[in-house]
Amino acid sequence: QVNVVESGGGLAQAGDSLRLSCVVSGRTFSVSNMGWFRQAPGKEREFVAAISRAGLTTRYVESVKGRFTISRDNPRNTVFLQMNNLKPEDTAVYYCAQDRHNPYFQGVEKRSTYDDWGQGTQVTVSS
Repeated sequence: QVNVVESGGGLAQAGDSLRLSCVVSGRTFSVSNMGWFRQAPGKEREFVAAISRAGLTTRYVESVKGRFTISRDNPRNTVFLQMNNLKPEDTAVYYCAQDRHNPYFQGVEKRSTYDDWGQGTQVTVSS
């Protein structure tokens, strides 16, 4: 069984930074694409960022480009989301997800692409 555990959420003010971490159990991490999604109250869960298996390719939703950076540390089975210049509209529960079956970096914006999900970590940004 794969466990996906996020951490690093919390309260922030507009303009602040937070760094989310996600640790994945098991042996598939280094051959999996990884993604971050978020869900604000009353809204659908949306794609935020994704990173390829070796970390060479990344993709972001337009609203976070230039502010968020996704990275990974394969020996530590960990993926990060560095969030800078936070805005109130970034307030959401942030979820980490693992894509174990996609050999290419395709469809990483879709929730259905991912096999394993964490429980989420709350990020709240005040103005």
